[in-house]
Amino acid sequence: MSTSKPLVIGHRGASAIAPENTLAAFKEALKQGVNMVELDVHLTKDDQIVVCHDQTIDRTTNGEGVIREMTLEKVQSFDAGSWFGDAFKGEKIPTLEEVINLFPADVWINVEVKNFYDGRLGEQLASLLKRTNRLHTVVVSSFYHKELVQFKENNPEVLVGILYNGRDLYDHVHYAQSLPVPIYSLHPNFKEIPESDIKKAIEHDIKIFPYTINEPEDMVALIEKGVTGLITDYPDRLQAIVKSL
Repeated sequence: MSTSKPLVIGHRGASAIAPENTLAAFKEALKQGVNMVELDVHLTKDDQIVVCHDQTIDRTTNGEGVIREMTLEKVQSFDAGSWFGDAFKGEKIPTLEEVINLFPADVWINVEVKNFYDGRLGEQLASLLKRTNRLHTVVVSSFYHKELVQFKENNPEVLVGILYNGRDLYDHVHYAQSLPVPIYSLHPNFKEIPESDIKKAIEHDIKIFPYTINEPEDMVALIEKGVTGLITDYPDRLQAIVKSL
C-alpha cells in the first residue's frame, strides 16, 4: 500500500458544484484546496484560447455555434452558467489566460487540447505559457498523440502528457517511452490501468493522473495503488480521503 498523498485535481474545476470550465468552477476548486485543475481548450476565430470542453457552445451556454467560427467577443456574449443553476447566471466562457491569472503559482494546471487547429493553438499556447511564467507548472495533454508530439518538438520546454483509454495497451510505460519526445505524465481511464503499470511508471519517473474518479471506493483503491494524482468532479470528496491518510 502506498503511503504518499496524491494530488487532488479538479476536473473542469469543481464541476460537480459549479458549471464546468467556468471561473465559478475554478474558484470553487480553489476553495476546496485542489493541487491542480484540469480544463479543456479551443481556439476562437481571432486566435484566442478559450476554456470549453466541446467544439461548440451549444451544450454549455444559451447560444449556438462553433467556437473556431466565432470571435472571442461573440463567444463571451453568451451565458455559460444558467444551464447549471440560476446562481450561476451570467458566467462566461473564460479565456485560458483568465483562468491562469486566477490561480496562484503553486496550483498546477492540466490543459487538455481538444484540437490543435493545424498547429495554431500550439503556437498561441506556448506563447501564453511563456508570458505568464507557467512553463513548469502546466501539463499539456491530449488524445491526439501525433499532434502532441509535434507540439513538444516545437516547444521542448513544455511538459506534456498523453491521454488515452488504455484498454488495448500491453505496456503503458513502454508506449510512452516509444514516442520520440519525453512524456511527463500518463492520463489513462482509471478503469484501464493495472497496478503493475502504475508502479512501473512511478519507477520510471512518469506521473500518473487517471481520469475521472468520483466514487470514494475507487479513490481509495487508486491511492493505494500509488497514483500521482486523481482527476475528479468532487475535489472536496477526494480531499477528505487524502487528509484521512
